[in-house]
Amino acid sequence: MDFEVESPYLRALRNRISLKRTPFSDRGSRLLIYDSGNGNGLFVRLAERLTGIEPGLEAYLKRPPFIEALWLIDDEGNYLDYEMVAYPHAVFFKTRLGTFGLTFQDSQTFTIGLPRDVKAGVCFIVAPHAVRRTEDGGDIRAVRNVSYRTNAKTLDNSVSHNPRGYKVKFLVESDGDTAIAVGIRDDTHHSNQVVSFHEALAAAEQRWHRWFMQAPTVDISYRKQYLHAWWIMGANLVQPMGLLSHEAMMPSKGNYVGVWQWDAYFHALAYRYVDAELAENQFRIMLAHQLDDGMIPDAIYDEGVVAEMDRPVRAEVTKPPIAAWAALKLHHTNPNPIFLREIYGPLVRWNSWWFGMNDDDADGLAQYNHPYSSGMDNNPLWDDGMPIESPELNTYLCLQQQALGEIADVLGMPSDAKMWRRRAKSMTQRIVEHFYDDKAGVFWATRKHVPVKILTPLSLYPLMTGYLDPAVTRRLVDHLNDPKLFKTQYPIPTVAINEPKYNPEVMWRGPTWININYLFIDGLLRAGYEDTARELRDRTLELILSHDDIYEYYHPETGEPSPTAAPLFGWSAAIFIDLAIHASQGRII
Repeated sequence: MDFEVESPYLRALRNRISLKRTPFSDRGSRLLIYDSGNGNGLFVRLAERLTGIEPGLEAYLKRPPFIEALWLIDDEGNYLDYEMVAYPHAVFFKTRLGTFGLTFQDSQTFTIGLPRDVKAGVCFIVAPHAVRRTEDGGDIRAVRNVSYRTNAKTLDNSVSHNPRGYKVKFLVESDGDTAIAVGIRDDTHHSNQVVSFHEALAAAEQRWHRWFMQAPTVDISYRKQYLHAWWIMGANLVQPMGLLSHEAMMPSKGNYVGVWQWDAYFHALAYRYVDAELAENQFRIMLAHQLDDGMIPDAIYDEGVVAEMDRPVRAEVTKPPIAAWAALKLHHTNPNPIFLREIYGPLVRWNSWWFGMNDDDADGLAQYNHPYSSGMDNNPLWDDGMPIESPELNTYLCLQQQALGEIADVLGMPSDAKMWRRRAKSMTQRIVEHFYDDKAGVFWATRKHVPVKILTPLSLYPLMTGYLDPAVTRRLVDHLNDPKLFKTQYPIPTVAINEPKYNPEVMWRGPTWININYLFIDGLLRAGYEDTARELRDRTLELILSHDDIYEYYHPETGEPSPTAAPLFGWSAAIFIDLAIHASQGRII
């Protein structure tokens, strides 16, 4: 069987997906296919938390694969060694019998194509149960239901018990367009239809070709990574299910199962270029679960909402208020007053929640009650406890009120627009009075009104308001440009490199995060520092271009991703897309 790849977009991404840390998946699917790399063939994980079966928000990270091993076999049941070639739409396995293929028939079914005129098949071990022990016994429950079918003559179909579940041996006689389809679903309504492999393969290629074709063109220097970024933006999407009311993007299907509020807004910045409704739906998913008091939860997944956590402290958990700022960017690309009117009321309630429920000392400045609400979960600023008033949080609120003012203008609400601008300016003054250290030339976060003197980019955030005295802004930019503090080879480190707690390998304690860079690029432009913004933009693009995959965070001095940084990472891909498009158009952002 020969497999020709016609799409130039897909050919450009040949072997960019490794199947080691980066799974093969498809738009809408919760099935993640990996290569074990140790002779055990493939294995399949589920991008689902399944907390109803196995309680604990992070239990999915330790759960064994659903299909623990899947081998290609010959007619005697011998495992076939293979050389793998991966594309966005399919994976091919060159063996001594010929070339096998793998693609998605639908979001819940992957299908394997066999070479012509061979007797061969698959053998796999499926572990369809989760076991939870209790003091008085335990529960054994079905996780998902699996089916397998073929459109060819079956030679052997045997199922045996295995210490890890069930072992299936399935041999068929291939006629040249043979497929073995494996479905994994949350119900028992498996379709008996098996699409011929070439038909499934052609449909997958056309589906991905259309996805890439929608994207704006960029300079050739960005093209391959740009296409890979768009694959990430497609492959991390999951279809609606449970509490996910719309098609939604997970930050990284293999590492972060669910939809996080902060991430969703950054993801939308990329989707606005190909599908305005898909971009807007990332907001709708979060706003559909806004609480009665106005809070928007931290994360949503199929079975639940993450609105409170008990570690390292028990408190409500949300994410920084950037929704209005991001929504305006969508509107500037695809003007839609109807969408702005839809979200205006919820965002006003969201703004009120910050001041009504997170200002214990009633000084007009909001506080974080849980470190995870900052998005920077383990930044050293939070080491000695909560709550903390942060100049960064209150800068976000200032930007939110500026954006609400612009939205009010679009909606024909001049009195609201005037009010929001007045509030944003007065808030900037409170930020200066409360947080600014004139001797140090930075803004310190405070705990019980005592400065927390650990230098991080959060101390520079107020430059983004555009309202500061020019001399204050200049001092902040000087810190940003100081090679002893933040101007590393690949800025911006999330802790100044001269700080004792700087650790470039541990998330939020030193590594460079692409979303933080994006916020500063945007803020520097607002503050009038175009050259500094352009340089940061160029170094950010250079960093992402330096690796085949796109990661969660990077070493600010070497540019290497930490071993703990998630691959296939959503907001890094989304921001690379946005920056590459603007750079190709001769703009900064």
